[in-house]
Amino acid sequence: MEWRDEGVLLSVRKHGEGSAIIEVFTQKHGRHAGLVRGGGSRKMAPILQPGAQLSVEWKARLEDHLGSYTIDPIKSRAVQIMGDRGALAAMGAVSALLCLGLPEREEHARLYTRTLDLVDALGDAPDWPARYALWENALLTDMGFGLDLTECAATGATQDLIYVSPKSGRAVSRAGGADYADLMLPLPRFLRMDEPMTQGSDVANSLHITGHFLNKWLMPALGRENLPAARERLIVALQRKK
Repeated sequence: MEWRDEGVLLSVRKHGEGSAIIEVFTQKHGRHAGLVRGGGSRKMAPILQPGAQLSVEWKARLEDHLGSYTIDPIKSRAVQIMGDRGALAAMGAVSALLCLGLPEREEHARLYTRTLDLVDALGDAPDWPARYALWENALLTDMGFGLDLTECAATGATQDLIYVSPKSGRAVSRAGGADYADLMLPLPRFLRMDEPMTQGSDVANSLHITGHFLNKWLMPALGRENLPAARERLIVALQRKK
């Protein structure tokens, strides 16, 4: 069995003497692990950094074996990511959520494209926190837990949607949620994709929403009680970034 693909490096762990097992979010084969011989060496350390874009060739005797990777670097993002503490925390959160949430060896083309856009922006584009917030929303959708922000859950209205129901994940209008405003989650307009991405409180509100539903829906489906610690480190880093 063998194939060629490209993807974003998510994690690296040493294996034996001088080798490493890496996980790559690939374009056509999803999250896929493999052994890199010599991957634990000093020579490979600058190449095998989370966020790096790699061309990979995977080989195994049988499809369900771990298999081995032969890799070639396409793009290093180490300088831009490691030069920004917040961006480094975001890459850690992306890696942790994908390694935890994505089924192995299952293609997720749309999420892959959005992940590529995000890691290109980390530490480089000023709006990367908003892009990260949109990425978490896309992750929920790809995992089968997408929010319904198209119309009010109470009235069916499509205008003046300012809340999200913490129970259903559906949008609620100002009028529809008037009696329960203190229980609702504030809905940033950019999360509905109908306004430009913004920063500050909108990003914080968006991450509060996605964090709520990741914990409420995705974590139980994975048999987990809490989100990865890497995500909390990102939230702390973004609060310091204000």
